[in-house]
Amino acid sequence: MNRIGPLIAALVLAVFPLSASAQLLDPAIDPAIDPAVGADFSYSTDADDTEVIRAGVNLDAQYDGPEDYLGVRLERAWFNPLGQGFTHDDRAYLRVAKKVDGWNLAATVGTDGHSAIGSINAHDNVKFRKEVFVERDILETPLGVNGGIYYTFAGAALDLPLDDRNVATVVAGYQDFTGENHRLHARATFVHVLKPDLGLSAQLRVRYFRDSVPREFDYYSPRWYVQVLPIIQMRRTTDRGWRLLAAGGVGAQRDSNSDWRRSSYLNAQVTSPDVSNGWAVKAAATFSETPTTSGLSYNYLLFNLGIVRAF
Repeated sequence: MNRIGPLIAALVLAVFPLSASAQLLDPAIDPAIDPAVGADFSYSTDADDTEVIRAGVNLDAQYDGPEDYLGVRLERAWFNPLGQGFTHDDRAYLRVAKKVDGWNLAATVGTDGHSAIGSINAHDNVKFRKEVFVERDILETPLGVNGGIYYTFAGAALDLPLDDRNVATVVAGYQDFTGENHRLHARATFVHVLKPDLGLSAQLRVRYFRDSVPREFDYYSPRWYVQVLPIIQMRRTTDRGWRLLAAGGVGAQRDSNSDWRRSSYLNAQVTSPDVSNGWAVKAAATFSETPTTSGLSYNYLLFNLGIVRAF
């Protein structure tokens, strides 16, 4: 895990203390919850002809909704970097989520047969909401897939409510790559609620990162990068509990090697009520313009579909 290994270990101990682990695994403490089976699929493609397909199955011995489960995940990921041909990885994870002492904890931790991968997340639900996270995976580039180049990203976020219609969120992160490069992240989002009854808000998202060793391998890594993105978002819940979200905006981005250029974003999501009649479904589509290794902008598309059957 390179230089960030001790940080991951500390975060694991922080978000999953011994008392929480006992509560998760001891049925005498937490009575057995109905099992569930889930399946999900994602597909992404970009203008460089890079394609990534992920298909997974979740087998949960205990399931009481998306914030309370215990089980395993089996996944196959196919990578086609720059259109050079598909290769695949088979992955296995332990997945667990629980509410402990006012915190929502979730972890999906496993391996692709070569290295530890997955994610850990913990957040509370107080006024000044706090979140900590770690994620690790392989880079979806030719050298990443064929040479085993991984990244590990750890960070924290804090919500800063200003009044009943305005909130700011700040995020700080540290990303470590196989090799010598590491990346410092800073992000901020300001949200102003325009129409509470419609779930309509205006947002301004600002993102910045800085690399210590630019262009070390074949992933996008300028000395620095900045993005400013205004967004209009609508979030609604129907009378039957279905959650709908649509967001979009046009902003600007630049890096140390190029001038300002357009940055577009569109996102649509639909989520069913949690395990309604034993079933839950979620689907999402995202379009964005993100930089290439040459510094040019290009189109990126991502589709996700997931389904859960609880017994």
